[in-house]
Amino acid sequence: MLKELASPSRRFTSRIETRESVWVDWRCAGREDISRVRNISLGGLLVETQMSRGVGSTVDLEFLVPEGQIRADAVVKRVEPSRGLAMKFTVINEEDHARLAALMNRLRQPS
Repeated sequence: MLKELASPSRRFTSRIETRESVWVDWRCAGREDISRVRNISLGGLLVETQMSRGVGSTVDLEFLVPEGQIRADAVVKRVEPSRGLAMKFTVINEEDHARLAALMNRLRQPS
């Protein structure tokens, strides 16, 4: 079952800086890239990339993490020059959402 995420104007969950390597394979407008995730929340993420995409562009994400397959659809919310793209999750299925929560719990643990 797919879970459609609400479209709030403010962030409901805090972002976690990824102190260890978290990578995501993402596709947008026929292009594909693998990028480091700089920070993440249950609502979205910031990927480190030099590849620019316009605000509102839709993105297919697949995380490359030990928790297993995590796939999500997202939309570009902000472009941060020299830093990357801020994306908001728009659709994620329940199983992938559970694995995303497990990833977040791991990242919250002290090193």
